[in-house]
Amino acid sequence: MRKFLTLLAFLAAGPAMAAPVGDDGLHKPAWLRDTFKDLREDAAEAAAEGRRLVLLVEQRGCIYCDKMHGETFPDPRVEAMIEENYFPVQINLHGDIEIVDTDGESLSEKAAARKWGVLFTPTVIFLPAEVDGSRSAVEQAVSVMPGAFGPGTTLDMFTWVHEERYLDQSDEDFQRYHARKIRERDNGRTD
Repeated sequence: MRKFLTLLAFLAAGPAMAAPVGDDGLHKPAWLRDTFKDLREDAAEAAAEGRRLVLLVEQRGCIYCDKMHGETFPDPRVEAMIEENYFPVQINLHGDIEIVDTDGESLSEKAAARKWGVLFTPTVIFLPAEVDGSRSAVEQAVSVMPGAFGPGTTLDMFTWVHEERYLDQSDEDFQRYHARKIRERDNGRTD
């Protein structure tokens, strides 16, 4: 009985539940947009809603994607930032679903990931508020976040892009912005 109660206490104290996993093996949080993956149309819809298109490149079995969906994205601050300001579209690093890149090229998800030079999952690609139809998604990205990060770093990146701080980095690039935000947090931690 003691072992059972110990296991129960361990499970109750564990990290937040990750989003459910779809048939493709990728996490499907409620805030993720299910689209036809025509990124030009997605950008237009995002703009009409006053949001910004963001691409989440992930793959089945990715332990770092699990970490992001289990620990980072469920953080109430991160989740609220995404839900209120972004139009997130998921791209499968090894997927065969046809997408249309922002430059109009039709290709599979995996071909797009190669075209964009994505090597790590998760990779978050932040598009500008106004998408240029003559350039690929990664060519016009205002920021690319490759890899898994904790809630604080992720929140800071989403906030930095939302506030369009990338437009003038003469005094404060992302690293200096992030360092300042860490100092300003009550606990001084990166999360």
